[in-house]
Amino acid sequence: MSTGSQRSLVFDALVLGGGIAGLEAALNLADQDFSVAIVEKDASIGGKMIRLSKVFPTLDCSSCITTPKMAAAAHHPKITLFTYCELQSLVRQGDDLVAAIQQKPRFVDEVKCIGCRQCEYQCPVLAPDDEQGGVAGRKAIYIPFSNAIPQKALIDTENCILCGRCAKICPTQAVNYFQEPEAFTLTATTAVIATGFELTKLSDKTQYGRGTIPNVITALQMERLLAPHGPYNRALRPYDGMEPDNIAFIQCAGSRDQSMGVPYCSRVCCMYAIKQAMLLSGSLPLADITIYYMDIRAFGKGYEQFFQNAQAMGVSFIKGKVAYLDPGDNGAVLVRYESQEAEGGVQVAEHDLVVLSLGMLPGWNPESHCALGTAGDNFIKTVKPKLAPTLTDLTGVFVAGAAAGPKDIVDSIVEAGAAAMEASRYLAAREESRKQRAVS
Repeated sequence: MSTGSQRSLVFDALVLGGGIAGLEAALNLADQDFSVAIVEKDASIGGKMIRLSKVFPTLDCSSCITTPKMAAAAHHPKITLFTYCELQSLVRQGDDLVAAIQQKPRFVDEVKCIGCRQCEYQCPVLAPDDEQGGVAGRKAIYIPFSNAIPQKALIDTENCILCGRCAKICPTQAVNYFQEPEAFTLTATTAVIATGFELTKLSDKTQYGRGTIPNVITALQMERLLAPHGPYNRALRPYDGMEPDNIAFIQCAGSRDQSMGVPYCSRVCCMYAIKQAMLLSGSLPLADITIYYMDIRAFGKGYEQFFQNAQAMGVSFIKGKVAYLDPGDNGAVLVRYESQEAEGGVQVAEHDLVVLSLGMLPGWNPESHCALGTAGDNFIKTVKPKLAPTLTDLTGVFVAGAAAGPKDIVDSIVEAGAAAMEASRYLAAREESRKQRAVS
């Protein structure tokens, strides 16, 4: 892995984003013998998918799908990883794209670090672990998660107390408290934007308590609770560690909501809520599980059958819009909703745990970074969404996955393959053009 110590590096293709779409695009290009640089903002590649428990509708292990692709990218001779980096600008200079990159400081020398975790074991500080949804702790110096790539530590400067224990115990003297950001450039002929998505903030929803109501969690937090390598090894309430007997999922908690500036459907929320409900039904067979929904959008292959399977397992579906959440007794949550079923009217239900299906937002805003256009929903604009959904309004730059709009894993992988093919065609055309100019 390169640490970005050279001031200027040249590749055939640049892939911005190391999630499942970025990895798929990079591997497709590298297997065609093109040199590829993957630039990832996090300390590990893998994106959102490596944080999931299982995938719908097959309920296959998410890590079992993602980890081999992460390892394949890390060991591919034609792929170079640049993790914990931010894109400062992407501009076209003649036939090439020039990307200005800033390597954020880990305060650990990536070349010297051997991933032994001795520093992590010695650190006396505990801080909330974002990789576990904030419901578990990690040390101030840490490797993000067990199958992170690269297996390199970094220091959380907000919580580090500069006790020096990590530096003393490190067998390779890799800890460097004085490490600074480092700028370098990458020159490529083509680029694939695969920057993924973020979720709307729990604190933005006034009606749902702005994140202050105990035992109201996000869908990604529930993914970690359900994961075999999650914080508790089983589904427990984060507030008090109790096993919940009555669980609610609230759909469209951040999508299809003009008040939050997210008028569109996020597409995957219905299916991942059904997936989580089915997994909870298996791990907590006596629990009552309810999904409050506006519409169930089961549009993909096998999705409708997946929905029907959940109903057969005893998951309750209530058609109604949840208006407010209020704290109840003993950590319970009161759900006030307007039922659209036969009885109608405003009703109140009490649940031990509430999971919010938040909306999907763009993971990266190209404004001030490059000349890429965005659509009305702020995702990357595609100029031919029906015929060629990976084409952007910037020549030689293609888009894949949720960077272009909300989509599930299957569609993201398919689109990443399409983006890689468009990029390879562009590379071939450029090479042919260079040969013709050389001859003439």
